[in-house]
Amino acid sequence: MVTLFYDSLCPLCVKEMRKLSRWDKNQQLILEDIHHSDFAARFPDVDPKAANRILHAKDSQGQMVYGLDATYAAWHAVGKGYWVSWLRWPVIAWFADQAYLFFARHRYRISALLTGQARCQQCQLK
Repeated sequence: MVTLFYDSLCPLCVKEMRKLSRWDKNQQLILEDIHHSDFAARFPDVDPKAANRILHAKDSQGQMVYGLDATYAAWHAVGKGYWVSWLRWPVIAWFADQAYLFFARHRYRISALLTGQARCQQCQLK
């Protein structure tokens, strides 16, 4: 079981969460919105500001993982880890991490370019 802490204000993030939800046939992924009103009370060990800067997940061993490691944990949980496993290969990982950090920093602008919407007003996972 993997818990993924995602940004529900980001249109591209929500789109990926929808995709992961559809693939999660065995209910191995829990998606938690870092902007939910009771997030801090339910997850006192996860800083929502930090989780808004870089993707956070609690992997199947209960360890916190971040960035593309969180992405890999989520995709692996839904049976699609092989699609992103190459991003963790030693030679590629450094470059992939830099690209991810760029995306994370600029995701609202990138969302605006790709979807026409910088931030969600009422994005729903369903």
